[in-house]
Amino acid sequence: MPSLFVLTPFLLLVVVNLPFKFLRKQIALWPAVGGMLVAQVVFSTFYPLNIGRGIADPFEQFFMFGLSLDSLSSIMLLIIGIVAFVSVLVASSMISEERQVFHFLNLILISVIGMNTTVLISDIFSLYVFVEITALAVFVLIAMEKGKFAIEGTFKYLILSAVASVFMLTAIAFFLMAVGSTSFAAIKDAFASNSSDAFLLKLGTGLFLCGLLIKCGVVPFHGWVPDAYSAAPASVSVLLAGVVTKVSGVYVLLRLFGTVFILNAALQNTLLLVGIISICFAAFASLTQTDFKRMLAYSSISQVGYIVLALGAATPLAFVGAVFHFFNHAIFKSLLFVNAASLEKRLGTTDMDKIGGMGSKMKVTSATSLIGLLSTAGIPPLSGFWSKLIIIIALFSAGRPVYAVIALLASALTLAYFLSLERKVFFGKVVASPAAETKASFGITFSEVLLAAITVAAGLGFAFILNTWLLPLKEIVH
Repeated sequence: MPSLFVLTPFLLLVVVNLPFKFLRKQIALWPAVGGMLVAQVVFSTFYPLNIGRGIADPFEQFFMFGLSLDSLSSIMLLIIGIVAFVSVLVASSMISEERQVFHFLNLILISVIGMNTTVLISDIFSLYVFVEITALAVFVLIAMEKGKFAIEGTFKYLILSAVASVFMLTAIAFFLMAVGSTSFAAIKDAFASNSSDAFLLKLGTGLFLCGLLIKCGVVPFHGWVPDAYSAAPASVSVLLAGVVTKVSGVYVLLRLFGTVFILNAALQNTLLLVGIISICFAAFASLTQTDFKRMLAYSSISQVGYIVLALGAATPLAFVGAVFHFFNHAIFKSLLFVNAASLEKRLGTTDMDKIGGMGSKMKVTSATSLIGLLSTAGIPPLSGFWSKLIIIIALFSAGRPVYAVIALLASALTLAYFLSLERKVFFGKVVASPAAETKASFGITFSEVLLAAITVAAGLGFAFILNTWLLPLKEIVH
């Protein structure tokens, strides 16, 4: 029942905001929100396992827009649940002031509602609305601590997001003029029929692509990403880098350009070029960074480039690789941002020039960061290896060997800058003295172990994941 993924966080949001102080005190906010997200993770796994399919949704009549659950949206719901849950765990260790906790959890619930509805919606205008709802919640989350750099990062994100919104709304207007409807099915049929309004459809597609590339934060629209990711509070960085920008930009790109729009040669070449430039530029930029979180931000741009590159190959196998890399990137990038949160909590900084020799003092953080960086670089048998392998094979199969070779070589750059990070932060002599907090909290340690375990398990269990979760994606690709 797709509607439950929207109604459950909405009802929880209403309950915690009822004007009764005694009720709010009786509700354990952290367990309530965390439990809801765990339930989302559990139930989002039902669809690929053929559990619950065909059950009527009694709440569907209450929605003015259609909701549909397929193999792609079920994977996205799983990712949203995992990353949001981890963000809540990290926040429980980093935020202590009662009022700030209340505001944080409210904004998390709003963002989850926005993201869940985005991946379930089947109408392009409604999709845009919920993308913007998610963005508004995240704007506030980034600036929640009211620091100078947080405000600056929020402002850059806000301005570029507004530009993206103009492109997307204009595109939707063209689709409405050409098709008379904003539903995915109607737009898809219009593309397939080669209607007389083909020019409007192409113009709308191009404008929507520009908006989405800004939302994705790929080169040359990447300027807001390092500032927003590095300046946000630790728990928000996890949410932002792990899932928010991925759902708001990358998921929409996968959904529309993989299952609705027709990818002509010009669009394919655009995606391939943007993807490969993002991979290489951001990888080289990562080599020059001295701040842990800024390096991870540039690494995120590079890894999103792999997804865009795969989509440009325009084959079902490439689409499967793109979705799997989406999943892997959400997990291992969230893991690395949790590692950054652990360092920040203990040392009060993420400046790698001020950190050193923490491997012996923070063994869990050191070990899990090694797993995360090796998976990012595509080292077997971790999960990142398999998704990159699928993408590279798909590029060769699609007659794009040059892109495949460059993407393969770029993984060596990824390994280089992450090994540099590992050497600076966890090896060598101790540079920084621990702050007042000398031990990592349970929430952060548990998050590190959980995400590392998922990364390892997804790599070792690749055959099961391929047959159960990934191959069904071919059914929805046009």
